[in-house]
Amino acid sequence: MKTFTLDEAQSLLPLLESLLKRAVESKREAEVVESCLLDLSRRIYLNGGMRVDTAKVAAQRAEIEAHMKRVTETVAEIDAIGVQVKDLETGLLDFPCRLDDQVVLLCWKMGETSIEHWHPVESGFQGRQPVDERFKRRTSSGGRPN
Repeated sequence: MKTFTLDEAQSLLPLLESLLKRAVESKREAEVVESCLLDLSRRIYLNGGMRVDTAKVAAQRAEIEAHMKRVTETVAEIDAIGVQVKDLETGLLDFPCRLDDQVVLLCWKMGETSIEHWHPVESGFQGRQPVDERFKRRTSSGGRPN
């Protein structure tokens, strides 16, 4: 598992924020098209059937698939960097980080200007604690202090 120093994780934020925005926007676009298809299904049901433009419906289904493929690929791209996507909706990311003899997670949420929190692997978001001097002394992924 790749681990990051606070500085390494911080330097990735502009790229990761851009990737997250792409994934979130693609997911929203898929949901808009899905909502249109659900609305069509309701109208068909309420009318007891109706004439449907099947080519348009097929194109909408293909559009949903394309958007969801972009979401999947973008999340995979973030994962390949070594960063964990915890919640796409809120843009919550975790960066594995070596602290003393254990791996903990630096925690960042889209909209935050910098990485200010961390938590033990087992505690999750609810266990967030402020980043302290122990993290700021780390200069490399190997975890060696200055």
